Amino acid sequence: MLLVLIDDAGFGNPSTFGGPIATPTLKKLAQEGLKYNQFHVTALCSPSRAALLSGRNHHAVGFGSIAELSGGWPGYNATWPKSAASMAEILRNNGYNTAAFGKWHLTPSDAQGPAGPFRRWPSGIGFDYYWGFLPGDSSQYDTVLVENNTVLGPSEDENFYFPDAMADKAIEWVRGQKSQSPNKPFFIYFATGSSHAPHHVSTEWADKYKDKFDGGWDALRKQTFERQKQLGVIPANAELTPRADAFPAWDSLSADEKKLYARQMEVYAGYQENADYNVGRLVQEIEDIGIANNTVIFYIFGDNGSSMEGTLTGSFNELTMQNGILADVRGQLRNESEHACHAGGRGFESHQRRH
Repeated sequence: MLLVLIDDAGFGNPSTFGGPIATPTLKKLAQEGLKYNQFHVTALCSPSRAALLSGRNHHAVGFGSIAELSGGWPGYNATWPKSAASMAEILRNNGYNTAAFGKWHLTPSDAQGPAGPFRRWPSGIGFDYYWGFLPGDSSQYDTVLVENNTVLGPSEDENFYFPDAMADKAIEWVRGQKSQSPNKPFFIYFATGSSHAPHHVSTEWADKYKDKFDGGWDALRKQTFERQKQLGVIPANAELTPRADAFPAWDSLSADEKKLYARQMEVYAGYQENADYNVGRLVQEIEDIGIANNTVIFYIFGDNGSSMEGTLTGSFNELTMQNGILADVRGQLRNESEHACHAGGRGFESHQRRH
């Protein structure tokens, strides 16, 4: 069994559901299987993941909020109880090999270091093998890597890119597992860092969407909504909700603001398409070794919907939101855009890797 979970992606993002972002892997699996248009979440990363992997209400396993905001109240301590078995633990006890790759976000902050304790790391919640990062987000180039119960730190490979390496590791694990015990079932939890901030992807992927968002978000919302009606994803008589007050009308923006925001959308789209591509690499491996017809694949495109995680300052900074810091949105945006919009905007979680 393969369970894929994309991070911070909206329902209207993938082309499979009417969105503007190419998702050929998701489309292929949808055409070969079943496509669902309802997924009830908690609107936060850790709680959604806790509920998904435990099959319980997220408060029942301590995740009324994210792992970094653990408190002393019942249901909010980010401390998964020993009385609650995870899906991985149940499957392992029934003869499965189990592995998790990517973003974890289910370990309290004070237990994420090399000294543990490891009871609430992936290995303590039912996974034989883990490779990825423990907190809620990470650089995709300088990822603080963890393998099993060991903190490896950032890779020394100058060409390292976490989404590619994540798929490499998962493919390597499948090959090893099947070469030794071809008849033994496995469970892989493949949870990408995309599309959580920081939005890191190469120019090659971002430029696939060059100029495609120049019409702005108002036009894009309408276009996506109509495509979803045509696909039957939403009812034909559905009405589009008004644009949220937090976002200005596209036509009210300056030319530099439009250029900056359009580029951010291009980077975000390229980042998501790359994630789907790497999921596709793992799916292709499952097909190539001849076990596709005996593998159930769940592909969830978004753990809790698309997240703004900041203010309209041009920076995807969730700390701004979590700490209640307000800013002069328009004034700060104009000041920042003068320094970044022509260069692609590394400071705005862009695709540019530092050198």
